[in-house]
Amino acid sequence: MRRQLVWLRTDLRLRDNSALATAAERGPVIAVFLLSPGQWRMHDDAACKVDFWLRNLRELRAGLAELNIPLLVRTADRWSDVPRVLAELCRRHGIETVHVNEEYGLHEARRDAAVKRELASQGVDLRSYLDQLLFAPGTLLTKGGSYFRVYSQFRTLCYQRLKLGIPALQAVPGAQAPLGLASDPLPKCLEGFETPPPQLREHWPAGETEAHDRLDAFADAHLGVYHQRRDFPASAGTSQLSPYLAAGVLSPRQCLHAALASNHGKSSSGALSWINELLWREFYKHILVGFPRVSRHCPFREDTERLNWRHDRNDLEAWQQGRTGFPLIDAAMRQLLATGWMHNRLRMVVAMFLTKNLLIDWREGERWFMRHLIDGDLAANNGGWQWSASTGTDAVPYFRIFNPIAQSERFDPDGRFIRRWLPELAGVEGRAVHDPSRLGLFGAAGYPQPMVDLSATRARALDAFKSLCAQR
Repeated sequence: MRRQLVWLRTDLRLRDNSALATAAERGPVIAVFLLSPGQWRMHDDAACKVDFWLRNLRELRAGLAELNIPLLVRTADRWSDVPRVLAELCRRHGIETVHVNEEYGLHEARRDAAVKRELASQGVDLRSYLDQLLFAPGTLLTKGGSYFRVYSQFRTLCYQRLKLGIPALQAVPGAQAPLGLASDPLPKCLEGFETPPPQLREHWPAGETEAHDRLDAFADAHLGVYHQRRDFPASAGTSQLSPYLAAGVLSPRQCLHAALASNHGKSSSGALSWINELLWREFYKHILVGFPRVSRHCPFREDTERLNWRHDRNDLEAWQQGRTGFPLIDAAMRQLLATGWMHNRLRMVVAMFLTKNLLIDWREGERWFMRHLIDGDLAANNGGWQWSASTGTDAVPYFRIFNPIAQSERFDPDGRFIRRWLPELAGVEGRAVHDPSRLGLFGAAGYPQPMVDLSATRARALDAFKSLCAQR
């Protein structure tokens, strides 16, 4: 039996790994991971995310070693280098087939097509498998045969398909005979990607065991009330599994099975609400395939390209660094900088503030998030930003603009989240913590005054969108 090569990408796990399970059925397996720092910089991948990949690879290498599967590490600085690097690897090790789990996005599709052509020229097959999603793009279409543009319609069809059968989990392959090939060392860091501070690493431990412990704990203790607590950033109401999903340390199939098992197969509001979030993730990846322009930094709604965005570097920097004078916005942005993660509701609140109250191009926010998120994902990040900016598919109506003070009073009523991330407001009592400007002329010592008038900037945003509508 000829050797099989598993090319690992964002699927850093042993359990329920479609490419790995299938490769192991066909012959002895070698695994490879390609370091592409030049490409990652082009894609604005965060240093903490690259560090998370490397830390998970170390854990995965140990697991593969128990199966006698060597993990090779090669460098292909740009994805244009990948066909050559993989072709050389296949020649050297007598590879029959390269197995990959599908990835989505315009650049990813072009990379894989180029690899397939190069490998075919030397008689090596490239086989890809559904792994990041529950349903393959192109299998969930409208009656007219097009990709869905509205999430609720997409979700309805997903549930219809799930009623016909839940996607099965792939078994971990058994140990193979030793190949006499040693695994390669992994770098502790890469040039151009700063090592995150210890507290961020401690917040996100690596490895499948950690990921499954978190999934089990969430399913046991929090899933049943997820729909009630998910919007409150001071509480442990969300799963915080997105980094593990983004790196492929967990699969969506595993999450779906855990949700169903926790509820013993019966429906509950909490489980359904969380499954709906998994399907939002699914929806945006289908959008990425069906409408490739969103991979090119283009708005889904092409007419919104004519919006008259403001270009104000000072306002943008104040938002980036959490110095807007609106506590919920600033606390959320500082959470992002410190942990590489932000609560989902707050992602919407800060995105609306940037795109509506500051009227700054959503692409500035999308880029800033990708450069700092440990769970940065093109489809989800782009989809979320365009939803908030009213430029995307199924987007929020342009006239719906979250008021950050009202959001703060509703979802952080006692100010616990704000005080945690804004120590300068720790001594502010009562409702003033949501708007320290209520304290008088000087507000709270060490904290800036609000950078904009919410009513005036709301009116400015409405005028900009109304002008756009008038041009249609």
